Amino acid sequence: MTMLGMNSNKNQSTDASSVNLIGGGTKITGDINSPGDVRIDGQLNGNLITNGKFVLGVNGYIEGNITCVNADLSGEVKGTINVTEMLSLKATAKINGDIITSKLAIEPGAIFTGSCSMGAKVKNMVQKDEVMNGRTKTA
Repeated sequence: MTMLGMNSNKNQSTDASSVNLIGGGTKITGDINSPGDVRIDGQLNGNLITNGKFVLGVNGYIEGNITCVNADLSGEVKGTINVTEMLSLKATAKINGDIITSKLAIEPGAIFTGSCSMGAKVKNMVQKDEVMNGRTKTA
């Protein structure tokens, strides 16, 4: 086996402990799907799905839906936010869309326009929604 072959196999593996950073001034159009943590200080026009923690910096902007395990939001979001565990809206956060989460913390100064669903029943609703959307379709 050549070194090139070994490197290409290594690059194909997924690393759930990785941290993905989208820096300030960077604009991405399209969806992001990551097994690790994600931080965005730039702009995303698309959906974000991560199996880890998501951090949106003060100057970060997302127009699209967010699905993650935990989130700390300091920037602006226009879309639905679906967090399975803890969502924290910092004082500089501006959210225009619906929130689905188990736990929610909102600092004074944060702006939230939309509806919010919380608690254990929400997890069941999310799982049913995923089945309906074909993510875990069994039938």
